[in-house]
Amino acid sequence: MMATISSDKGSSEKGIFSGAAGGAPDAPAVEAVVVRFAGDSGDGMQLTGGQFTLSTALAGNDLATFPDFPAEIRAPQGTLFGVSAFQINFGSSEITTAGDAPDVLVAMNPAALKTNIHALKTGGLVIIDTGEFGRRNLEKAKYAENPLEDGSLARWDVLAFDISALTLEAVKPFGLGNKEALRCKNMWTLGLALWMFDRDRQPLVDWLTAKFAKEPVLAQANIAALNAGHAYGETAEIAGPLRKLHIDPVPAEPGLYRTITGAEAISLGLVTGCRLAELPMFFGGYPITPASAILHHLVKMKEFGVTTFQAEDEIAAICSAIGASYAGQLGVTSSSGPGIALKGEAMGLAVMTELPLVIVNSQRGGPSTGLPTKTEQSDLYQAVYGRNGDAPLPVIAARSPADAFECAIEACRIATRYMTPVILLTDGYIGNASEPWKVPDPDSFEPFPVRFLEERNGGDRVLPYKRDERGVRPWIRPGTPGLMHRIGGIEKAVDSGNIDYAPDVHQLQTDARKARIDGIAQTVPPQEVCLGEAKGRLLVIGWGSTFGPIHQAVRRARRLGLDVSHAHVRHIWPLPGNLGELLSGFEHILVPEMNTGQFKTLLRDRFLVDAVSLGKTSGQPFAIAELETAIFRFFDGVPGNEGGEVAVNETQLPAPEIEQP
Repeated sequence: MMATISSDKGSSEKGIFSGAAGGAPDAPAVEAVVVRFAGDSGDGMQLTGGQFTLSTALAGNDLATFPDFPAEIRAPQGTLFGVSAFQINFGSSEITTAGDAPDVLVAMNPAALKTNIHALKTGGLVIIDTGEFGRRNLEKAKYAENPLEDGSLARWDVLAFDISALTLEAVKPFGLGNKEALRCKNMWTLGLALWMFDRDRQPLVDWLTAKFAKEPVLAQANIAALNAGHAYGETAEIAGPLRKLHIDPVPAEPGLYRTITGAEAISLGLVTGCRLAELPMFFGGYPITPASAILHHLVKMKEFGVTTFQAEDEIAAICSAIGASYAGQLGVTSSSGPGIALKGEAMGLAVMTELPLVIVNSQRGGPSTGLPTKTEQSDLYQAVYGRNGDAPLPVIAARSPADAFECAIEACRIATRYMTPVILLTDGYIGNASEPWKVPDPDSFEPFPVRFLEERNGGDRVLPYKRDERGVRPWIRPGTPGLMHRIGGIEKAVDSGNIDYAPDVHQLQTDARKARIDGIAQTVPPQEVCLGEAKGRLLVIGWGSTFGPIHQAVRRARRLGLDVSHAHVRHIWPLPGNLGELLSGFEHILVPEMNTGQFKTLLRDRFLVDAVSLGKTSGQPFAIAELETAIFRFFDGVPGNEGGEVAVNETQLPAPEIEQP
């Protein structure tokens, strides 16, 4: 079967496959490639992307991924809002983001093409399944004309052929029905992608064999589709962009590596933290996107002393975790923004009772139900301030999937050392995305074993709120002989913990709770710049998942000679003790974040600095190019930049382009 090839011959930009075949001497060395798989939410794009990620990791490339899928459980087939996409950036050098514009787009139907084509680089390659471009699917995607015929794709290299028919032919010997056979399309496409990037098929064959061990016919059909796609790349006698491209492995330290998602890293980090504290873990949760994956992972870890409980609602989930902490385990709960709001009163109870508790917030677009499957950083105010009364608690933010492992351990350490609930912030991007992770040596972590009170600490009395030099009360396990005590949510007398409404008592206890949390800053490592100098013209400071694009944008700007540095904050509250001094060393401070300026406001409030916000609330991560543009505005002499001034109130990127129905 022949394929249709088209290209914009007048374009000055070339795709990554131009001149890449046959060992052409003028072929440029390619260090990184961005590939996006897009199709209907039933086409298996997340599975395809996940398995391509596995093969890429086994090939030794560094990588970062970005799964992007609809909120609907099953949107109407072929519609624009039912498109699911998976993007991977991989290469032979350090990769910190899933990439800006794809070099290659695989579009399985018209809706996938329409919603993703304008992200593709000019001169990039788009692979299209013509078998899905019938009139009905074109109408669902709101195409008046077939884009394969009207010249609208002239800016890109187009490789269009009937993947559906090729898949049906490949699996014909296995006697599958038409619908079941077409479900193998993603494996056919994956086989072609494996050939294009010189990947080994055997790990995928082994995976399919194991996945369909009880249905060997399905295993054989999917393997046949995988092999057929790979063979098509090898044998199709066509000119144009379909060529094999090899990306060298990234130099790496010796060790054991695996790919890891943020949800997996958090789960492993929580288990590790509990082991270092020498405590069993109780996890009380309620399903909510994108936090549910943490429960899914932890339920498989019973052998590590983990008890999981799926509660009837968010309030029951956190209250059960508080009860477990009272009983002497480390209580953990997780949710996303709406669920965290429901947990607010119980968080105040944990603050008042001064019990250790870890609360994971996998942020998503809000408010209300908002954007359930899209990423955002708009819960920072909620984490720092969002409880009734003066109820301070520590807040930590992970910057990447792998970093979430260490952040989870740090949350366990602070919770048990300071007898406090701790909020760990991630987001949908971190939770769902994956990257390579060097599995650490367990002996490299310093244990922080918990010591429970075993005898009376007030002569002949038990004083459950008697504080040590750090302002921390003792942890008393119920049932310990002679240590009967009472705790609860009503204000407590100093030391004894008896109910006391006296004005001076409430003042003392409020001050004591605040001082205990403020004191955590003394054990937090000093804030450092991750790139650049500790003083200069511009500091780009961020938190959470903006790390990758900020780091790459600052790196590119520094290559141009611009005086710009990057700092990234893990400890959101309390902030590192030296952060104010660091900020004072820069003329300008730019704060990119996926909200309307929450961390910027926090910095202004704490340090009285004239920080400038760069917000983005589109449900998508920052592009490196967006941050470069923002950085250039602070400098004269950059092409296309007049005056080096930041426009007043220009806080949102990108400018919205709303298509009217």
